[in-house]
Amino acid sequence: MLQLKKPLAFIDLETTGVNPGTDRIVEIAIVKVLTDGTKSVKCKRINPGMPIPKPSSEIHGITDEMVKDEPTFKQVAQELKQMLDGCDFAGYNSNRFDIPLLMEEFLRADVDFDMKNRKLLDVQNIFHKMEPRTLTAAYKFYCSKSLDGAHSAEVDATATYEILEAQIKHYSDLGNNIDSILKVIGEDQVVDFARRFVMENGTEVFNFGKFKGRPVSEVLKAEPQYYDWMMKGDFPQHTKQKLTEIYTRTMLKKS
Repeated sequence: MLQLKKPLAFIDLETTGVNPGTDRIVEIAIVKVLTDGTKSVKCKRINPGMPIPKPSSEIHGITDEMVKDEPTFKQVAQELKQMLDGCDFAGYNSNRFDIPLLMEEFLRADVDFDMKNRKLLDVQNIFHKMEPRTLTAAYKFYCSKSLDGAHSAEVDATATYEILEAQIKHYSDLGNNIDSILKVIGEDQVVDFARRFVMENGTEVFNFGKFKGRPVSEVLKAEPQYYDWMMKGDFPQHTKQKLTEIYTRTMLKKS
């Protein structure tokens, strides 16, 4: 049984998106485990005060209609703060997503939520630490063999093929062709391989710097000099190639 010195709050959020700076909570669940092992659960729908993008609704099933009469985060912030007072935090990928976004919501609500002296336990980190995500570990797990000569290009490439064959046998849902596999695991929408740009709702947006989260075409229209700055900068050639494609397309539409 888990031994606790103070209450531990397991937190999970459903949101309008994945950017803590611009996205909002649409549902929050808190499972609070006390030092004696007893637990209490609070789950609340939240009106985010902004439209929920369709791709997000397709993931968590929460629509604008379902939250239109729910309270805003500001209206429930004090209630949540009271429940979380004195707790350490836990979650899955929570240190990278749930906790940062939750803190942003408290700040936007003008609620002083003190994070000092709190432990943050991300259960995903345990998974990654105990089950290393290396090629050698995957080969051992799926193929039950040690990978001799790891980091030799031919050995690594051959091992990767063997792992895929083993995964197809291990997970029947994957099917046995590229299309069926990608349907299950999802297919990355790559703009540039350095990921300076990413796709959001079918639009290329900046993934770095002062314009992060803004459509590339929108920025280039307003500040075309930013194109020149990036082209002269130390960016990968593929990034510059994609930037030029977007710039050309944008300027043609503008004219």
